[in-house]
Amino acid sequence: MEMFDLTLIWAFIIGFGIMMYVLMDGFDLGLGILYPFAPDEDARDVMMNSVAPIWDGNETWLVLGGAGLLGAFPLVYSVFLPALYIGVFLMLAGLIFRGVAFEFRFKSRRNRRWWNRAFCWGSAVAAFAQGAVVGAYIQGFPVENFAYVGGAFDWLTPFSVLTGLGLMAGYALLGATWLILKSEGHVQDWAYKITPMLLALVLFVFAVISLWTPFINPMVWERWFGNIQLIWIFPFLALACAFVVFRSVQKRREGVPFLATIGIYVFTYLGLIVSKWPVIVPPNYTLWDAASAPESQLFLLVGVVFVIPIILTYTAWTYWVFRGKVRVGEGYH
Repeated sequence: MEMFDLTLIWAFIIGFGIMMYVLMDGFDLGLGILYPFAPDEDARDVMMNSVAPIWDGNETWLVLGGAGLLGAFPLVYSVFLPALYIGVFLMLAGLIFRGVAFEFRFKSRRNRRWWNRAFCWGSAVAAFAQGAVVGAYIQGFPVENFAYVGGAFDWLTPFSVLTGLGLMAGYALLGATWLILKSEGHVQDWAYKITPMLLALVLFVFAVISLWTPFINPMVWERWFGNIQLIWIFPFLALACAFVVFRSVQKRREGVPFLATIGIYVFTYLGLIVSKWPVIVPPNYTLWDAASAPESQLFLLVGVVFVIPIILTYTAWTYWVFRGKVRVGEGYH
């Protein structure tokens, strides 16, 4: 019973950490994806300055989720890393490249255009790799005796490519609505203009993935179509949030589009969780199959109980201190 309780607690902690990372790092990855399409260099300065004080703190959630996953569910690492070495490497390389470009762009004048491209491509590669990894997780992995037995490129399929491109579009939408919130003038006008197009693209990809997923995973088919259940509320709520994004952009509201876009992500994420629950290493291994010893989980939990409130506190404080608009010619570097 103790292990059952601790395993569920850790599943919630890691799920919460991953969701926080996607939401909080997603919009600055999205800004990088949108970088080549910005109307001018002043707009790029505003985009960069809108996340300059907070972007590196956002990635704390990735570290928390990754470290917690290793300690609480070691089987996930023993299967996922061999299966996803290339995808994970691309994600980390993209994040590193993007971080370096983030800092050097402000200091470079002669080579700024190259750092702009580095920031864009680093963001795009990291976002695509994250989406492709999610697609590979939905597909499942060939596992025998708790070990991965597939090839190095089994994760890269038409379906995972689609989920990778879909996440890029979703991050771009999150970045555009963030820019509506944080900018003004011609930069905000541009963000208002591209948001409906990005929303339409996200909804199209969302529809294709939703129709495709049940055919590549029988468990998902049974979960969603075996009988009508309450889980159907998640896609309906995601669509309701999409409608709110569209209407709030039409009315030129500033904060609502970003919050509603977060709602799309939250309800889509919850829909993914209920589609696979309680399987954590598809197709067959559950949370309890993958869990570490109760003593290990309890030891880690003691530290996390202290760490999470600290992360939440300094994150909230940072966003509060740097609230308000970012104007052309102003910045934090």
